[in-house]
Amino acid sequence: MAIKAAINIILNEKLYIRDPEKTELGRKILSAAIELIEEIGFESFTFKKLAFKIDSTEASIYRYFENKHKLLTYLVSWYWSWLEYQINYQTHNINDAEQRLKIALKVLADDITYDPQFSHINEVLLHKIVVNESDKTYLTKEVDDANKEGFYRSYKSLCEVIAEIVKEVNPDFKYPHAVISTAIEASHQQKFFAQHLPSLTELDKGNSSEVFDFLNFLIFRVIKD
Repeated sequence: MAIKAAINIILNEKLYIRDPEKTELGRKILSAAIELIEEIGFESFTFKKLAFKIDSTEASIYRYFENKHKLLTYLVSWYWSWLEYQINYQTHNINDAEQRLKIALKVLADDITYDPQFSHINEVLLHKIVVNESDKTYLTKEVDDANKEGFYRSYKSLCEVIAEIVKEVNPDFKYPHAVISTAIEASHQQKFFAQHLPSLTELDKGNSSEVFDFLNFLIFRVIKD
């Protein structure tokens, strides 16, 4: 069985004041923030509550992140970069473009399991945050300024990686980025709808195999039409 090499996920430096990955307190902030946001939701989440959870001060958290929105954007960006790594790893040395695209869609649809390479990041809980909260990173009045600062670089990179595979499958397809950004959003929205607004989907409680079947049908039907 192949062994994954240790990797570092590098994010836009403008998302943080001090790199949280480089200190024990920073990693503790990330770990506790994931637990707390998943538990109480982003609206109720505050640095005061986070400071209480880690037995520290709000000032110590502000030394790492300017505000809670940048912290959420950091966490969601980390997730997108981690997904991109999973896709690159699982499609490595596979020549058939259709097979690589199916693998990428499966990575998007699959239930997340713990990755021991990142002991301070609970990917299972972070996935739940992405499903429930990720659109809040860009559905803001400041989205254009944030985009100019490169805050969504990880999301764009993930989309680009899969869109390039779509181009291999069908070089004449006009909308590779549009269809893949739609697929990424759908992979999370359908799980959310199945759990909270079931009349909006036929998928049973966001079952990952059903989500994959849906994405597979949607993407290949569109790009090969």
